[in-house]
Amino acid sequence: MENNKEAKILTDKHQDLTHSENQKVVSHVQRDHDEWFLNTIMIENVNVPFKYKRKKLYKSLTGQRVNITYYPAIEMVAGFEIEVMNIVRVKVS
Repeated sequence: MENNKEAKILTDKHQDLTHSENQKVVSHVQRDHDEWFLNTIMIENVNVPFKYKRKKLYKSLTGQRVNITYYPAIEMVAGFEIEVMNIVRVKVS
């Protein structure tokens, strides 16, 4: 219940944020980029990648159920606009 309270505070304060619970991770990739590890996860039945950064390697979330707080963004890849979701908070359910 404490996690829901934290997510509610975030989404109330920042209108662009969305909170989703109990989402199944079907893919989790971590890439080293400068001093950060860029993490990309794919959620079951969602065709948009969810991305976040960490200073250290994170355990694989593939197959796990997670609660995520995120906002939509657009990235340019090879001249194409790609929709992504930037995660501000991720917790294993």
